[in-house]
Amino acid sequence: MNKKQSGFSLVELVVVIVVVGLLAVAALPRFLDVTDEAKKASIEGVAGGFATGVLSARAQWEAESRPSLNEGGQKQNYVSYDGVDFWLTRSKESNGSNTGFRDGYPISVKEDNSSFPTKVSELTCILLMENLLQNPPKVDTVANAKIDKNVKYSAHAGSSNDSCIYIQQEGSTAHQFEYEIKTGRVTVTLQ
Repeated sequence: MNKKQSGFSLVELVVVIVVVGLLAVAALPRFLDVTDEAKKASIEGVAGGFATGVLSARAQWEAESRPSLNEGGQKQNYVSYDGVDFWLTRSKESNGSNTGFRDGYPISVKEDNSSFPTKVSELTCILLMENLLQNPPKVDTVANAKIDKNVKYSAHAGSSNDSCIYIQQEGSTAHQFEYEIKTGRVTVTLQ
């Protein structure tokens, strides 16, 4: 009795390997693009949560009938949002002149006996992100983000002291979002 062996020929195996290789070459750029898309989605999600926190703090201030206190002859807006006290922007000085800001947007965390902030700093921006978001990613100064690989966002104050800029630290991207304290607007920049 002759037993006949069956299987694939060498030519058939080579053809299959070439076809699989071509499919891999065609699909690889799509898989590489997925990583960048995930980073973009990540920053858009964090910025969206931040914007929601800003608007929720303002809504809480409105719901509480716009609480304020007098400090140094100025009416200073504040609100307790999610267990944290925030200083809020004001649109008018005590003499009635415009400040350039719209009323009711978080400008700083109001810590025990702290006075109304006169400028925005890196620390101010870090505290805003840590306290407006319920589960914030790790955020730190630009200098600390360079040496600590666990930092997901670096924070710094804008050049005109009326914004906070948060830069994503994952990978080699320079995606960022900016919180414009004057208007309460949060803008994402993908690069």
